[in-house]
Amino acid sequence: MKNTTHTTRTTLTTSADEKFFAEEIIIASEARRQAIEVITRVFIWVVEGANAPSREVRATIAIHCVRPDLIGNLTLEQIGRAAGISGQAAHKLARDFRVSMGL
Repeated sequence: MKNTTHTTRTTLTTSADEKFFAEEIIIASEARRQAIEVITRVFIWVVEGANAPSREVRATIAIHCVRPDLIGNLTLEQIGRAAGISGQAAHKLARDFRVSMGL
């Protein structure tokens, strides 16, 4: 009887170990899937611009919302001015990006 319990425990331990290592692969795969989903959503938001200049400003605003240091910490007013739109329009796009991404 003792031996059967021991064998069962060993099997459970092996199963738990296998599950632990399998979960690591599943977690990495899920993280990759989520990253691709986020990047895709950002790209879709950027290309919703009607033409190349509006897509350029959308890309710049997306970067501003996530990593402003990558564009020299430009303000939305500065981004708008450089793109030929008002600061208010740049703020509106930034708000739209944040809402679209759930930020």
